[in-house]
Amino acid sequence: MAKYPKLLMEHFQNPRNVGEIPDPDGVGTVGNASCGDIMQMFIKLNGNRISEAKFKTFGCGAAIATSSILTERIKGTTIEEALKISEETVKEVLSQLPSKEKIPCFTLAAEALKLAIEEYNCKQTGIHERGGFYIKEIEKD
Repeated sequence: MAKYPKLLMEHFQNPRNVGEIPDPDGVGTVGNASCGDIMQMFIKLNGNRISEAKFKTFGCGAAIATSSILTERIKGTTIEEALKISEETVKEVLSQLPSKEKIPCFTLAAEALKLAIEEYNCKQTGIHERGGFYIKEIEKD
């Protein structure tokens, strides 16, 4: 069995921020077809800062650990800072891996965060970054 760094093992054995955020500002859902992992990342903003970040995953220890680390690091940051932290976290984690077979698992959290931020931006502007419009449901009386 490959030896994983202490930080990854700690976040795998004791993951932080697991669960959903009620009424999130953004949700990103991604899947890894090669291994079957599925992940959701939830973000809530207060002003221009991420006040809360949580995740749910059906996946391996690598996906769980990276999601836990990332949600811890992005709390209190702006969206721009969160995206940079996400890139830095993936680079940091990947540089410590004993083998390259789990690389897709470690990138799921970053991809889910990007999609959650994209959804948040769509809600703010009404325009989807990939073309088209975001349609907000209107509550009926």
